[in-house]
Amino acid sequence: MKLVIQKVSNASVETEGNCISSINKGFLVLVGIGKEDTRETVDQYVKKMINLRIFADEEGKTNLSLADVNGEILLVSQFTLYANCKKGNRPSFFDAGNPQEAEALYEYMVEKVKESVPVVKTGKFGAYMKVSLINDGPFTILLDENTFAR
Repeated sequence: MKLVIQKVSNASVETEGNCISSINKGFLVLVGIGKEDTRETVDQYVKKMINLRIFADEEGKTNLSLADVNGEILLVSQFTLYANCKKGNRPSFFDAGNPQEAEALYEYMVEKVKESVPVVKTGKFGAYMKVSLINDGPFTILLDENTFAR
């Protein structure tokens, strides 16, 4: 699994010319699901993501979590996070999850995040989307297999 977490002032997703989701202060999360991922993987990543302390406290230090600032989350599936460009110029997506299994894990992730975060919005799995955001900082975090001790 790969998550690109961007702290945003606001973010939105448009598909087929219509805005389908938008959030205010919180996280825009690009979600890449790999072929080896499981529900346990999702649980581990969700726990880490929602507890990140990347919002400024009254002293300007990154000490506050999403819950501390009543933040919102916009989850957008993005298999292209698994692009492998080692050979040639055309990316391979061999390590991306099977679409049906990845969608099931994505939906599971949405439900897990909703257990802890009051406002959770999503993109449309598998659709062509236009994502807009105002990155606050900018502040962007990558969670991948290198994030967790083995």
